[in-house]
Amino acid sequence: MAIQSKVSLPVIKRLPKYYRYLTTLSADGKEKISSSELAHMMGTTASQVRQDFNCFGGFGQQGIGYKVDVLRAEIGKLLFGDGEKLPTILIGAGRLGSAVSSFISRDTNGYKLIGVFDINPELCGKEMGGATIYPLSELEAFCAEHHPTVAVLCVPRQSAMELSGELVAHGIQGFWNFSHYDLSVEYPGVTVENVHLGDSLMSLGYRLRNKD
Repeated sequence: MAIQSKVSLPVIKRLPKYYRYLTTLSADGKEKISSSELAHMMGTTASQVRQDFNCFGGFGQQGIGYKVDVLRAEIGKLLFGDGEKLPTILIGAGRLGSAVSSFISRDTNGYKLIGVFDINPELCGKEMGGATIYPLSELEAFCAEHHPTVAVLCVPRQSAMELSGELVAHGIQGFWNFSHYDLSVEYPGVTVENVHLGDSLMSLGYRLRNKD
């Protein structure tokens, strides 16, 4: 499978959706699917589907379509690599942190939560998402010992601004960021997924209010 040296971000962001639909198709016993059928599910065109897959060398044969299980497996390799989960820490053990930690620990998504950090002493020593909650003061020592790759930020904007540089210095290579502080601007060399729940809600409102 030959992968283009630079795959665009929109294509990368479509991969999980392909994987999700293919998982459902496989569970339903579907063995083959055409680019047109898959495009209909994705809300795009057959040409776009083929272009997306050509970024990774293509997965099907012209006129034959795709084998669902094979295509799902190939996209799974792109998303999850060799199956080794990325060691992950979470900062902020409030309600949002609790929900996010549950999602990480429950879903097969390529991540392993190894530690949670919070400033509330009443939470320290408890578990969240299968990981122990530590005081924030122990962050540096924990990172030095366990070498997490990913940090999930479930803290306010100001806290994220104060902590992000420290986390990068401790070896964090990627952020799943719920703080409303755009880390990708501050740290262009670090991989960042900024999650703005409010943006999604406002987009929904726009679409509802501006129907044709």
